[in-house]
Amino acid sequence: MNGYFMEPQNFSVNDGDGIRTAIFFAGCPLNCRWCANPESTEDFKRVSFNKKTCIGCGKCKEICPVGVSIDLNNPGERKKCISCSSCVEICPTNSRKKLVRMYSDKEIIEIIKRQEIFYRYSNGGVTFSGGEATLQQDMLRLLVNSLYDKGIDMALETSGYFNFDEVKDILARLDLIFVDIKHMDEKKHELYTGKSNIKILENIKKMNMFDVPIVVRIPVIDSVNSDEDNIKKTAAFVKENIKNPRIELLPYHNFADEKYECLGVSKPSSDFKRPSDELLSHLKMVIKNEGAETVSYV
Repeated sequence: MNGYFMEPQNFSVNDGDGIRTAIFFAGCPLNCRWCANPESTEDFKRVSFNKKTCIGCGKCKEICPVGVSIDLNNPGERKKCISCSSCVEICPTNSRKKLVRMYSDKEIIEIIKRQEIFYRYSNGGVTFSGGEATLQQDMLRLLVNSLYDKGIDMALETSGYFNFDEVKDILARLDLIFVDIKHMDEKKHELYTGKSNIKILENIKKMNMFDVPIVVRIPVIDSVNSDEDNIKKTAAFVKENIKNPRIELLPYHNFADEKYECLGVSKPSSDFKRPSDELLSHLKMVIKNEGAETVSYV
């Protein structure tokens, strides 16, 4: 079976216990305005272009079948590009790249197999992330079942936006689930992500049918969801609906800005800010007062 993935990341220590391999599935049903992986929501075949590292040799222009010029991020050139990737292979400075590529299940398993010794000695494992891994549920199921038989620890990072009955067999075999709650207000959630949060909240409730630990993650963004009222409501929901209520606060960052530039798409709004350390400390106390625990895998 084949699927679309971003570059797998070995030696990850922020996505679960121990040393892990993060497998990033491309594609997402949400369209978060601050997305850190814009390549997972854009056309999978889109070629990225880093103008800062380009030396202007012109090899890309010479090989292009439709005559796209060197500056691929010029809107007119982007419109002409057919994403054949011929320029990617010939670029001497890797200024043109495919950020999403097709892997077979055997290729993914082989990547994981080479790292298995590190999992064993660090109590680590594999984390399926994205994008949204459940969007390619057949591939995810195949990988999960294979690794389950090998006894490898597995975590999932998910937006929570999926049809529960279609993936419950997958969820039951995991060792840890990270699920996002981006906002408790349905209208604001839809404004910032393009989707209602109703399905997400209902799925979180249903996850309690499994004996799988759950960590709710909140991407904390000033001007979006960092107000005390929203965090308090989130903590209360988690306390009421999860057996062992745990929350991780993830402060916003703009590390993906260069990806947006290289893909020729608009960067997230400058209104999105990282919350101060003082505010984060206060929000942790708000969560504690609601009866939930704060955790950190960073």
